[in-house]
Amino acid sequence: MSTRTPSANEALTPVSSERRVFGWHDHASLWFSLGVGLLVMQVGAYLMPALGTREALWAIVAGSILGAGLLGWVARLGCDSGLASAGLMHAVYGRTFAGLPIILNIVQLVGWGTFELVVMRDATVAIGQQSGTMAGEHWPVLATLLWGGVVMLLISGSMVQLVRKVIARVALPLVVLSLLWLSWQFVSLAQAHGFEALWNRKGDGGMGVLPALDLVIAMPISWLPLVADYARHGKSGGAALRGTWLGYALANMWCYGLGVLVALTLPSKDLVQALLLAQGGLIALSLILIDEVDNAYGDTYSGAVSAHSLLPRWSVRRWGLAVTALCTALALVLPMHSLEPFLLLLSSVFVPLFGVILGRLAFGANAPALLARARPIHSTPVVLWLQGIAMYHLAPKLVPGLGSALPTLVLSFLLAWVTRPRQA
Repeated sequence: MSTRTPSANEALTPVSSERRVFGWHDHASLWFSLGVGLLVMQVGAYLMPALGTREALWAIVAGSILGAGLLGWVARLGCDSGLASAGLMHAVYGRTFAGLPIILNIVQLVGWGTFELVVMRDATVAIGQQSGTMAGEHWPVLATLLWGGVVMLLISGSMVQLVRKVIARVALPLVVLSLLWLSWQFVSLAQAHGFEALWNRKGDGGMGVLPALDLVIAMPISWLPLVADYARHGKSGGAALRGTWLGYALANMWCYGLGVLVALTLPSKDLVQALLLAQGGLIALSLILIDEVDNAYGDTYSGAVSAHSLLPRWSVRRWGLAVTALCTALALVLPMHSLEPFLLLLSSVFVPLFGVILGRLAFGANAPALLARARPIHSTPVVLWLQGIAMYHLAPKLVPGLGSALPTLVLSFLLAWVTRPRQA
């Protein structure tokens, strides 16, 4: 095992070959598990009743394949280079300027980590009330502190061991069983309502198919700044791409689809309460809630890696504890609201950010070599990124109904590829 001083910047140093242990099944297990969540189901429910059933399912399938494909592509970059997401940003945008997107990434990870703790808290309280064990105003605070403590405990251990021994062997089978049970229950409800009527149901309007596609793609895109932090521990770039793509696409389609099914058969403003009303929903929801912990862990771990890249005097573990403590404190005071604008705002930053990174690095560029000779700022990628953000917000106004994510991604990628340095 290699030795590193406490001040070594692990995020900007490629992972050595002896520390690369993830196979394709590890990537698939991790990203299926990270793709499953109550938050994803809630966003799936947001598609209804604006869209018809067929339109919603088309947007879910297409958006999941495209979004998870992007996730897999960045996973391959991380695995091939051995660099964390912060290292890829340094290589493309420059050592000084990269601090800006890294800080934005930390902000969004703290936001996601807080949202996850809020979701876990609310689900815990709902389960407790359903079972008659929780009553009183102090339970939400205690539940928040409980889950924050669990994430802190996990962040104190080894990320690699967590993925290989806990997620792949324990959490994944349990969450698949819970999803199968909930799917069976709500398909039975759909049968009682009449499959044909639900399948042919028309939307109420207010959201087109392409904007809905943006909303579906927003979930996998929100993971783009994290995926390399894990994929860099993989043995093969191809395996990282295939495992990440397959695992996340299946989970995203399943959870978005389940959210739509719940909204169709048991309309409720509270998804958790709707799930609890299903037969056996208490047990299934409890298993999903346990799996939700790895989503919060993923946010805090990558937030710690990003923070460590800026201030390496603190280890990743120490930063992880600090980020988790911050998320827990925010979860105690912040309500969960305005989720859709939050997702789309993040997309407006990270869609062009990674479109430029893919355009510069995806076709054989040596990311570690580019990082080694990186200047303080690389002006062309910076300009392309800023233009991409502007396009993301202007596209719906200039070409209504076209969506924002795909046009911005394609343009950012093409411009970055055309203007890439020939020696890369």
